Amino acid sequence: MLKNIQEWILLFVIIGAMIIIGNWIGYDIMPLQAIPGIITLALISLAGLIIHRLIPSKKIPSIAYIGLLAFILTIPGFPGSEQIVTWTSEVNLLAITTPILAYAGISIGRSWADFVKLGWKTIIVGMFVLVGTYLGSAIIAEITLRIQGVI
Repeated sequence: MLKNIQEWILLFVIIGAMIIIGNWIGYDIMPLQAIPGIITLALISLAGLIIHRLIPSKKIPSIAYIGLLAFILTIPGFPGSEQIVTWTSEVNLLAITTPILAYAGISIGRSWADFVKLGWKTIIVGMFVLVGTYLGSAIIAEITLRIQGVI
């Protein structure tokens, strides 16, 4: 498990650096402002991954532990919750998603054999999901903007 933790920490450092750069360039948030939030998010994620490894249930994904831990730590009244919220509010969500999606793409790219096993139907389903998500978002935006009188 120590090797996994070392790999996770290295991954968090690399992704954290990418988030700092994206946060700085895209959202004008200085790196020193974002570092505490990135470290906090990385520590919560690391703790969730460790909990996932320690608890033998394989039915619960690690993201559930990470989300639950983050939820508990940010409950108003929980010691330090205000500070955690302050730190993490300096990290823009889109600055986080870009490197994570890039990592997911690289992970899929490394295992093309597994991707090919999924078959051509997966590509069609994926295209429908993307188109449906885009159209759904566009329709909701259109309705919301018309209600507000913007368009």
